[in-house]
Amino acid sequence: MSLFGTKLYAQDQNRVVMDNGILQVTLSVPDGMVTGICYNGVNNLLEIANEETNRGYWDVVWSSGGSTGTTGTFERITGINYEVIMQTEEQIEVSFLTTWDVSQEGKHAPLNVDKRFVMLSGSSGFYSYAIYERLDGWPGFNLDETRIAFKLRKDKFHYMAMADNRQRFMPLPDDRLPGRGQPLAYPEAVLLVDPIEPEFKGEVDDKYQYSCEDKDHKVHGWICMEPPLGFWQITPSDEFRSGGPLKQNLTSHVGPTNLAVFLSAHYAGEDLVPKFEQGEPWKKVFGPVFIYLNSVVQGEDPFRLWEDAKTQSLVEIQSWPYTFPASEDFQSSSQRGSLSGRLLVLDRYINSDSVPAGGAYVGLAPPGDAGSWQRECKDYQFWTRTDEGGYFLITNIRTGDYNLYAWIPGYIGDYKNESKIAITTGCNIKMNDLVFEPPRNGPTLWEIGIPDRSAREFYIPDPNPNYINKLFVNHPDRFRQYGLWERYAELYPDDDLVYTVGQSDYTKDWFYAQVTRKKDDTTYQATTWQIKFKLESIPRDGSYTLRLALASAAQANLEVRLNDPRTKDALFSSGIIGKDNAIARHGIHGLYWVFNVELGSSVLVQGENTIYLTQSNASSPFQGLMYDYIRLEGPPQ
Repeated sequence: MSLFGTKLYAQDQNRVVMDNGILQVTLSVPDGMVTGICYNGVNNLLEIANEETNRGYWDVVWSSGGSTGTTGTFERITGINYEVIMQTEEQIEVSFLTTWDVSQEGKHAPLNVDKRFVMLSGSSGFYSYAIYERLDGWPGFNLDETRIAFKLRKDKFHYMAMADNRQRFMPLPDDRLPGRGQPLAYPEAVLLVDPIEPEFKGEVDDKYQYSCEDKDHKVHGWICMEPPLGFWQITPSDEFRSGGPLKQNLTSHVGPTNLAVFLSAHYAGEDLVPKFEQGEPWKKVFGPVFIYLNSVVQGEDPFRLWEDAKTQSLVEIQSWPYTFPASEDFQSSSQRGSLSGRLLVLDRYINSDSVPAGGAYVGLAPPGDAGSWQRECKDYQFWTRTDEGGYFLITNIRTGDYNLYAWIPGYIGDYKNESKIAITTGCNIKMNDLVFEPPRNGPTLWEIGIPDRSAREFYIPDPNPNYINKLFVNHPDRFRQYGLWERYAELYPDDDLVYTVGQSDYTKDWFYAQVTRKKDDTTYQATTWQIKFKLESIPRDGSYTLRLALASAAQANLEVRLNDPRTKDALFSSGIIGKDNAIARHGIHGLYWVFNVELGSSVLVQGENTIYLTQSNASSPFQGLMYDYIRLEGPPQ
């Protein structure tokens, strides 16, 4: 622990230093870029070969109002006004404010951004948060992405860790350059053909292989072996992230780069891009996140740094909401409220009575339709999981109006409580028992998969041995290997997948993604999968229901036909849906979809029937979908 408290001093007229005796953080004035981090005898942990504006920074990607897509103008958030908010022996907080006016229209994102950096006495790290604001009357725009990025020294940081089973020595950025790396189907994926360190030869490097769901995305970073020290980014709360607990974001990747992503379209597409109308006001606080530095003495195991970082992440999570932010826009614990209750589930074809919804995801998000939380991207969300009895408690909720949403692994569909919930300062709302009745018309005749919003349980092939990432060999996340979509055409070169109910095993016989079939370098073919099943008898006026839950869709058009694949008019067509790109980005899910197809008794036959599932949009290898779960229900009883 430091005994001399925190100090703030000018290094020169363009830089200030926050110093607590453990580390020193240098910030450019008035820009607010992190230009240096001095710790444990290393003069600067950030890449000194980079320009000072390309070491540690907040950034946005934005586009003009009315535009479509997920790309736009990249802009580092550059302050124009520097202010010391607090300076005591216990705490330093500094502000770098950028403001917008009409003279900047079309040149800069129409946002006021107040970047804050905080250092506490005795703390082995520093915090950063920012207040984003739009005022009445400002032009519309799209906020495609915002984050904090740190570019670390490539001569120091070679080992990356983001989970107990997702950590490894990483290639150098030079290995991705022409001559050493060969670009694959898209620029982010590179085959290392002549890396500086030969141990990486033949591997694929792709930053998307290190993505993570927000619910599991608490701490990640890098270890330097000489001297042994760690650089970690800890996110203690998901409340300011978009898209709910299953939203996936980038973490750390070759650079060495460390990211705190607050808002992105990754694994979701344009649905997760906030679009602000002309004149629409808005304000949101992103963060604080904690940049944690740790070290061990020479000779000790440097991998203990990861264990220590995990321990520190728990400390930060338990300390949320922090007491130290000076901005009035960051609500303290005493200004927030809580909500508790119990969630039950009633599926009369499984149980005659309601049963506790153990392990359910329950959350508060802005008012909307059932399931709208996964596309919500402007405001705050607060999530928890129920215990075995279905009980839940959500604490430290920001004041505002919300709906309560839930979904339960093992059941399809989304729950929404119709009552608007107003969270006020100090409130402690206790709700009556809530009952979710998942979609159901009749008894299950057969089912394929597990309703858990992912395709993880289906057949995931081994990668092409020429395109592997060694980390994911014999790994639970084997779906993160590059190029798995290409294996489908190798397994099914001429005819498509056929699944026979009662004989086939979905863990072996149902490919994880319905992708196009490559015919040559420029031509792709639609694919049609078959589900064969038998009906012993068919009631004259019986109505059957086919439930199709999708874990992902990328420019896919799902068509359903029954018994005659040549029928021009499909019984069901989704139209072109989805832009989550999970197939290309090594995800096992993107956004969740549920479709219900009514099958009258007149289209079914006694004996063998065949459902034909066609993904008809076929102009690229990445168009396709992943199924979560399929169920055929018989007539109501």
